[in-house]
Amino acid sequence: MTRLGLGTSRRTGRTPMRWMRRIALIVFVLLVALPVLALLLFRFLAVPATPQMILSWAEGKGAHHDWEGWDDISPYLSRAVIESEDQNFCSHRGFDWGSINKAVRAYDEGARLRGASTISQQTARSLFLPPSRSWIRKGVEAWLTVLMETFWPKQRILTVYLNIVDWGHGNFGAEAASRAYFHKSADSLTVSQAARLAAILPDPDDWRAQHPGPYVKHRSTTLVSRMAEVRRDNLESCLRR
Repeated sequence: MTRLGLGTSRRTGRTPMRWMRRIALIVFVLLVALPVLALLLFRFLAVPATPQMILSWAEGKGAHHDWEGWDDISPYLSRAVIESEDQNFCSHRGFDWGSINKAVRAYDEGARLRGASTISQQTARSLFLPPSRSWIRKGVEAWLTVLMETFWPKQRILTVYLNIVDWGHGNFGAEAASRAYFHKSADSLTVSQAARLAAILPDPDDWRAQHPGPYVKHRSTTLVSRMAEVRRDNLESCLRR
C-alpha cells in the first residue's frame, strides 16, 4: 500500500510539471519560433495577406492589395510617411522613447493619450496581430518589434509597411491606395499625392485623399513643405535607393 501511494504521489507531482513544459513549448513556438520563421521568409518574399486584411474581407469591406517592391514605390511616399509617422525611423531601434515620454507627459497634463508608435511597431502590429486594444497585445507588439528590428534592415521594414498599411475602404498598401484614389501606380505618385496619402493614415476611412477636406489639405501642405527636410537632415539615411 505504501509503495502504491508513493508511486501515485510521484505521478501526481509529475503531471503539473508536464503541463508546464507543454505550456512553455506552446509559448516558445507562438512567440519565438513562428515569428522568427515568418520574419526570415518575409525578409525576401512578398507578404500575401495580414490578419487585418482577412478581417476586412470577412466583414465585407474588401481587401484590395497588390505588392510592390521598394523600387516600384515613389520615394516621395516614403519621405512623406517618415515625416508624418516617424521622423526618427532611421535612428531608433524600434521604439522612439522621446516621443513616448512626450505623449505620457501630455497625458499627465490632461491631454488625450496620443499614439507614439513607430513605423516598426506599426509594421509588426499589422503583420502579425488582428486589430484590437489591450495591454497584452501591446506587450506582444513590443516583442515582435524587437524581433523585426533584429532580423530586418530598415528598408525592408518600410517596404513592408508601405505594402500592408491600411489606407482605408479596404485598400491595403501603396499600390492599392494609389490606384483607388489617384488611378495610377504607386511609382507615379506626385509629391502632393504622396503627402495626401500620408496625411490620411491616422484615420483613412474618414479622411479623403482624392477630395481632401480643409484639415487634410492643411496637413498635406505642411507635409510637402517638410518632406525636403527629410532629405536635407538625412532622416532617410538608412534607406538605399
